[in-house]
Amino acid sequence: MNFVTLTAGGNQTPGWLSIVMLVGMVVLMYFMLIRPQRKQQKKEKEMRDNLQIGDEIVTIGGICGRVVSLKEDSLVIESSGDRTKIQMQRSSISQNLTIHE
Repeated sequence: MNFVTLTAGGNQTPGWLSIVMLVGMVVLMYFMLIRPQRKQQKKEKEMRDNLQIGDEIVTIGGICGRVVSLKEDSLVIESSGDRTKIQMQRSSISQNLTIHE
């Protein structure tokens, strides 16, 4: 019994062209996904590093408050009118609502 192998059109893509296309896809993914994410992370880290006492902040969990004490990796906020104080990590800060010039 004879087996016949069929190819689509009989044309073969050169090996170097496949490698160029693969490298192009990796570069495209870097500029579309990884680079914007790193820029956003850098912006968030800068915001957390520039917190000052008195800033109005929002945490990742949605708690709003005012910064009353700062330490290297943590801070204390007042969260309500009855001046409830909460200690938390800087990494849990989502937004700084205070505008500094």
